[in-house]
Amino acid sequence: MTFRPLHDRILVRRIEADEKTAGGIIIPDTAKEKPQEGEVVAVGPGARNEAGQLQPLDVKAGDRILFGKWSGTEVKLDREDLIIMKESDVMGVIEQTATLKKAA
Repeated sequence: MTFRPLHDRILVRRIEADEKTAGGIIIPDTAKEKPQEGEVVAVGPGARNEAGQLQPLDVKAGDRILFGKWSGTEVKLDREDLIIMKESDVMGVIEQTATLKKAA
């Protein structure tokens, strides 16, 4: 099954948090909060402005994003839990920076 979001909506897959703390303590499922980080799976074409022109979205498929705790609507597609939300619910894009170390 394929799914294409409409307008300024995006389809997001949650990125699960670690099951251990930095100190090595295992967190039980009942104490975990839903992660607020996800990967964009699909995006809509964009919203229309007052002049009727299409405004493309700032996020694209494959971006890692942060979103609000109560953002979007949870759906199940192909036995996978996903979230449909508006682009305005996204707080920011997490950019992976490559660190280069000089050889000593």
